[in-house]
Amino acid sequence: MTRLFGTDGVRGLANRDLTAQLALELAIAAAQVLGRSPVNARGKAVVGRDPRASGEFLENAVCAGLASAGIDVLRVGVLPTPAIAFLTAELEADFGVMLSASHNPMPDNGIKFFARGGSKLGDAVEDEIEGLLGLPFESPIGADVGRITDLADAGARYVGHLESAVPHSLAGLRIVVDCANGAASAVGPQAYRQAGAEVIEIHNVPDGLNINEDCGSTHMGDLQAAVVEHSADFGVAHDGDADRCLAVDASGELVDGDEILAILAIAMRDAGTLRADTVVATVMSNLGFRLAMAQSGIEFVETGVGDRYVLEEMRAHNYSLGGEQSGHVIVSDFATTGDGVLTGLLIGAQVAASGVSLAGLAAVMTKLPQVLINVRGVDRIASKNDPQLLDSVAQAEAELGDHGRVLLRPSGTEPVVRVMVEAPTAQQAQQVAENLASAVRTFVPLDS
Repeated sequence: MTRLFGTDGVRGLANRDLTAQLALELAIAAAQVLGRSPVNARGKAVVGRDPRASGEFLENAVCAGLASAGIDVLRVGVLPTPAIAFLTAELEADFGVMLSASHNPMPDNGIKFFARGGSKLGDAVEDEIEGLLGLPFESPIGADVGRITDLADAGARYVGHLESAVPHSLAGLRIVVDCANGAASAVGPQAYRQAGAEVIEIHNVPDGLNINEDCGSTHMGDLQAAVVEHSADFGVAHDGDADRCLAVDASGELVDGDEILAILAIAMRDAGTLRADTVVATVMSNLGFRLAMAQSGIEFVETGVGDRYVLEEMRAHNYSLGGEQSGHVIVSDFATTGDGVLTGLLIGAQVAASGVSLAGLAAVMTKLPQVLINVRGVDRIASKNDPQLLDSVAQAEAELGDHGRVLLRPSGTEPVVRVMVEAPTAQQAQQVAENLASAVRTFVPLDS
């Protein structure tokens, strides 16, 4: 049987895969597992969502399920995912629930749970929740049912938290903010303004249907054009639930998650806040990032792909900074998950404090050309051990030497082997990647 929880909660096509009934049942099951409160008279949960139309009925289903299971609900409305994590801790709730499918298209939606303190759930806890779905449950009655309260100042609390985390005023900076018509459409621009910046907003009018539509961190073209048009110092783009941040420098050039992570790692090292002088990132991080960290005397710890693995490594060793090339950046002194608005604010603070442009700060690393080819319809298990394929990989690595990198990564969810190559030139990266992709197709048998 397929596991209901994926790498980031329960996600699917709203009203088809993710129905009101499933949301209700998940809420009741989560109440039984996460609502055992050591601090509240009875369990307390924070519930928020992004602006998707389906979030309206799913939010009602989740709140109904929680209250029917005896959980008091603090409903905070449309706010970023990291805001729900923060408020779960700030309000001493027993858990939090976020309704969002992040950067996915509007028809999708998802349910993500946060444990007490705002941390993501481990696999074992998710499995416990999933195991209770549909089982008999003795619902409370009378005064024991949960109450639902709308928290009017939730956004202000979150923006105040962000403001307290910014080490330097953004006064004098002009910033374009692409809100992806998502969860940060109100609080994002407000946070940048309160930090002192002049803000030009784009894609900040969500209507329930336009979230992530040709905008945000997965479609950077509008932001690049707007930064140049308005002669801005730089621009930032968030995704639908604002746990990501990518940037654009004054000339319209993309500054990706690796470059952002490099900028913040060096700034935090200089400020003495980069614990153990170590940064955590995934196997997909560009070799240029790794080389820049080594040259800066910063240790690099590698994890599997996914911000949950970055978080696990950071928690295990009390590291203060980690992230992904996609723009998930986690600064653990201020957040328990990736926070796109916080990331944008910290970029701005470093530009303002240093007097160096974003392009100048990003020049600390030189991105090597990277080519990724997805080879579909192959046996992922055989790909790990085929001797001829391993020999092809060894030959490619010998050709690149210390100036490039090869990664063959079987997908965890589909019959795909991902071939990633970095090399000094785009032409060499493309050629080596195509050769390896051909080797995968030749030596790895098709799934039967």
